[in-house]
Amino acid sequence: MQVEHKTTAERLALFSDAVIAVIITIMVLELKAPEENATFSALLPLWPTAVSYLISYLFIAIIWLNHHHLLHFVKYVTPGLIWGNFVHLFFVSLVPFTTAWIARTHLASAPVALYAAVFVCIDLAYCVFERLAFEQADASELPEHVRRMARRRSLITLMIFAAAMLCAMAAPWAGFALICCALFTYLVPELRILHVTDKPQT
Repeated sequence: MQVEHKTTAERLALFSDAVIAVIITIMVLELKAPEENATFSALLPLWPTAVSYLISYLFIAIIWLNHHHLLHFVKYVTPGLIWGNFVHLFFVSLVPFTTAWIARTHLASAPVALYAAVFVCIDLAYCVFERLAFEQADASELPEHVRRMARRRSLITLMIFAAAMLCAMAAPWAGFALICCALFTYLVPELRILHVTDKPQT
């Protein structure tokens, strides 16, 4: 039974990795080279695409990193985990569309607000997935203070994304800057989690 559970968890990870790889590929296809112009100056008008792509790529990399560490706590895959993962990946799959829109409109208000709204949805779905994964960890694997840190981080990040969504309607650059700040809260999983999940099995 344990082998089946392990295999199922591995399949969940492999499926998520494949979806994320496709999302990154779709985003790369939006990077269009200048036509009929072989000078470096032709690249300058493409700066909104470069900036939005860089932030979105970093965001997806952070998603993969945190997802990878959460799966260390999954001992068996439940229907809740599967559907939570599907919902999370669905909202992540919207990132290429919103990235292309803010690039083509040079970070206009409505596209940046929608971009932030997608981040809000992704963070909400991630919070659910995180909670379900943590439920399978006992106190020795994941102390209560680490759980509190994770909940606090999720709440703070969610508030920043929501503020960015509202701010973008009046000041899109400020909203985009808030999104960038929020991403760094998930840049590295908690040190305690890294320590626990990386320790050798006995």
